[in-house]
Amino acid sequence: MTIQRVIVGMLETNCYILENNNEVLIIDPGDEFDKIDKYLNNNKLVGIITTHSHDDHTKAVKDFVSKYHVKVYNNTNLSEGINRIGNFLFEVIYTKGHSANSISIYFKEDKVMFVGDFVFKLSIGRWDLPSGNINDMLDSLNKIKKYPDDIVLYPGHGEVTNLGYEKLNNRYFNMNYDE
Repeated sequence: MTIQRVIVGMLETNCYILENNNEVLIIDPGDEFDKIDKYLNNNKLVGIITTHSHDDHTKAVKDFVSKYHVKVYNNTNLSEGINRIGNFLFEVIYTKGHSANSISIYFKEDKVMFVGDFVFKLSIGRWDLPSGNINDMLDSLNKIKKYPDDIVLYPGHGEVTNLGYEKLNNRYFNMNYDE
């Protein structure tokens, strides 16, 4: 699987284009449809995944649906656990906290996880927005700590990081509920 990052919109959202055997999956097409569309390179678009429903991660969805008549996947139609879309086999992890509908997408074979606005390099997503919740965020962080350290994390904004690095250096991974 190959992964391309396209930074889109005023909030510089990371949109990811995954390619596997001439099939493409888009994660978080936040804006700038034409900019993202160029990366498809005549491969077959098999689906769009949104890690959560905030506009900066979903604004271009309707344009892709209109042009390609493709299905959109999110917390409402992806069950927690193993899922498949075309050639893409992955695990969905419900990672509430930034929003009530936040999910992370883990490709075990490739050792990569797309975390939306759940985890950033040395930080985590805001929990003070509508449907955000600090206790849900801490529960999700505890859930993610159980995964292998060598997983590369692809966040919704900013730099790519590594789960082991975050476990050691991200202060939020070691917070207690009463802090």
